[in-house]
Amino acid sequence: MTKAMPRELTRQQYLDLYYYMRLNRTVEETMVKLFRQNKIVGGLYSSLGQEAISVGSCYALDKKDWIAPMIRNIGALLVKGVPPRDIFMQHMAKYDSPTKGRDGTSHFGDLDNLHIVSPISMLGDLIPVMAGVAIGGRYLGQKIVTMTWIGDGGSSTGVFHEGLNFAATQKAPFVLILENNLWAYSTPVRRQVPLENLADRARAYGIDSYIVDGNNVVAVYNTAREAVERARAGEGPILIEAKTFRRLGHAQHDPAEYVPKEMRAYWEARDPIALYEKFLTAEKLLDAAGKKEIDERLDTLLTAEREFAENSPMPPPEFAEGGIYCTGDDCHKIRAKWERAIAEVTPPKSSVKPVWTVPGFGSGKGSGGAGAPIHFGDTPAPAIMEKAGENGRRAKPAKTTGKNATKKAMKAAAGASRKARR
Repeated sequence: MTKAMPRELTRQQYLDLYYYMRLNRTVEETMVKLFRQNKIVGGLYSSLGQEAISVGSCYALDKKDWIAPMIRNIGALLVKGVPPRDIFMQHMAKYDSPTKGRDGTSHFGDLDNLHIVSPISMLGDLIPVMAGVAIGGRYLGQKIVTMTWIGDGGSSTGVFHEGLNFAATQKAPFVLILENNLWAYSTPVRRQVPLENLADRARAYGIDSYIVDGNNVVAVYNTAREAVERARAGEGPILIEAKTFRRLGHAQHDPAEYVPKEMRAYWEARDPIALYEKFLTAEKLLDAAGKKEIDERLDTLLTAEREFAENSPMPPPEFAEGGIYCTGDDCHKIRAKWERAIAEVTPPKSSVKPVWTVPGFGSGKGSGGAGAPIHFGDTPAPAIMEKAGENGRRAKPAKTTGKNATKKAMKAAAGASRKARR
């Protein structure tokens, strides 16, 4: 596990983090009002107390990078540039929403401009998807980093482990934020995972990890920025466990009466926005006048965005049958954006030979053996089989010429294997 190095932010960066956290909370407070007025038709999920994670981690990305948010990552959408009206209209199923009223929750993205992949309800599935996006970007020469989020409960799914293993073996430039908010719906984390730190799960895949206070937005930013820089530099995927608390129930219908009162009181006293306000005030980065200015800015913005959303029409009934399946070029015009010469990755001019090396493979000493590497890719399979020498020493390759080359090579390899086991 690694500890991130602290870094100095500019005054504007400090205030940006504050603004986006406040915007995150104000957007959700507005949606609660809309929900109680029966203007929101789908489910409503709160990130109250977790704003520092979405905002701090997404703020660490470059504009060209890609994200795939989950239900409690509205802050990441706002940092990426999604206007509040789109979030309101999406939950209200309005015609002007990103999905034209076909979805009443947070299932929307923007592949063309903002590089946002839509959420997937099956928890964990975004991990292999974003690993694939990262690998694709690397292939195209884009030098991007991808990021998604998962909860403590979602980290117990099979696809979490499959996806992380895939990302690790491919050294994908990918950062995974594990939001340990202590509850998977009504199941406490101690009842589902026999670990003190969920970041330890990264060890199984040979990748690095960090643990960060998820209620400290500057710490989250610093940690995420370091992880993003390392991933972009070719160090492979990195896992960040952000420790926090889900202060409301799983969704609006859940009163969360299963949460101990003492636990709730402890975490309410550690509100990320309140803590950050104290820090900014102490560092003379925010005063009463500056706070009032931000309050007025948020009020003006949210009033206009809510008004626009409420005045947007509902989709016409006949519109329901369209836009469900992709039908040729009318779906989207997304094409691969090459930022390297295609010849670099196109045989026979490719600068990288279609060969890879497995250190220690075939040494007879297990994964930790010190045998000489074997090259794969441009050699017929029988020719790479070797006779094992005494004590696992490398021997000359078996001869494979002649009519029955394959059969002879297979027989030689089997004999070598029997000798090695004696």
